Amino acid sequence: MKLDRRQILLGSAGAAAGLVLPGGAAWAQTPASIGTFPDGVTADSVFVGLTIPLTGVFSGDGGDLKLGYELAISEINAGGDAAKKWGLQGKGVLGRQIRYKVSDTEGKPNLDVQSATQFIQRDKAIMLAGSVSSASAIALEELGSREKVLYMVGIAGSNDITGKNCQRYGFRSQQNAYMAAKALAPVVAKALGKNMKTAFLVPDYTYGHTVYDSFAKFSKEQGWQQVAKEVVPLGTTDYSSALLNIANSGADVFVNIAFGADAVASTKQAEQFGVLKKMKLVVPNLSSFQDKELGAEIMQGVYGSCDFWWTLSDRYPLAKGFVDAFVAKNKYHPRWGAHIGYMQTYLWAMTVERVKSFNPVEVIKAMEASKEQPYETTIGKVYFRAEDHQMVRPIPILRGRAPAEMKGPEDYYEIVDVAEGESVMNPPDLFGCKLGPYT
Repeated sequence: MKLDRRQILLGSAGAAAGLVLPGGAAWAQTPASIGTFPDGVTADSVFVGLTIPLTGVFSGDGGDLKLGYELAISEINAGGDAAKKWGLQGKGVLGRQIRYKVSDTEGKPNLDVQSATQFIQRDKAIMLAGSVSSASAIALEELGSREKVLYMVGIAGSNDITGKNCQRYGFRSQQNAYMAAKALAPVVAKALGKNMKTAFLVPDYTYGHTVYDSFAKFSKEQGWQQVAKEVVPLGTTDYSSALLNIANSGADVFVNIAFGADAVASTKQAEQFGVLKKMKLVVPNLSSFQDKELGAEIMQGVYGSCDFWWTLSDRYPLAKGFVDAFVAKNKYHPRWGAHIGYMQTYLWAMTVERVKSFNPVEVIKAMEASKEQPYETTIGKVYFRAEDHQMVRPIPILRGRAPAEMKGPEDYYEIVDVAEGESVMNPPDLFGCKLGPYT
């Protein structure tokens, strides 16, 4: 068989020869040219486009996310001990340095798509990543699949991303709303009691609605009863009307689904309205800096889930390396936004080196076969589920420490449980996922 010269240069010989990976994924039909491949791969570099909100409602989480991507890229490009511990060889990915640009998209889906389109057309991006909004993630997934460019979902918890809006070219490493709620509900019910009355504050977009649906379902199974549900626009500044209704609802638990700056603003106002004196606070998905911005006095005793908390460095060697390197470079402990950016970059680089190609079809099929060859990461062994591209992964459940319990200025949370990934997964067809074609 005669091989295309560029396939040999870029490590695609395995695809052309009909390579079979664990799980039986045969790659004989992998196209030699698709999306920005191979045009986006030069002899010495590849480009990655990062669309991240550095201003607006999600700016805190976005800034942290950006630092995670940048740390991973610098480590991979250097090819030192950190990259070797992840199993990478040499400097860069397949000997190519990662170039990147960051676009501030303000958390607005239209700006995410505009920026990502520029990265594809102008810079020949071989991979896209970022977002701190489920609405943005859905738009970017659709763009990636249309343009045949891999998209690694940033911070985004809606069930729809790996559900009805799932795409062949999109992969999510964060737990979805269903997984988080199924992991969290039994823990809070055990801690706070059965037969509690709940009041929900729900941001009016895909993330808010699917988190509400999931936590309402699993808390009801624990005997909790909903007595109030207040839906508010994204970016609300005055929550007085919603919080007045919640304060008068007779609820025992205030479930605040707002995220980012909205989570901080609504919680501060809830304290002013006396809600937090009457009710326990549960946050299904904690924001990256909710702890610091609200302080331990407010956050003590609060339960929530997250992608990663930095004390996991006591459990996982790669987490320790990440946390130590991040603190040395940025002078604070990474939040879970930084962890998503860091881990995703390594997962992509590891997969490219597994298949010895930047061809997105090969990379996708390898990720889909990762159950047979799981990744060793900062949260232990993980893999992407082939049916919907949702990562199967452990989920930390946190409780806010009282000020007297804190062992340091950033020791805001105690990890009270780490739910095993397989135990909290939704059935792959529950939310209507139908992945599109590879080509």
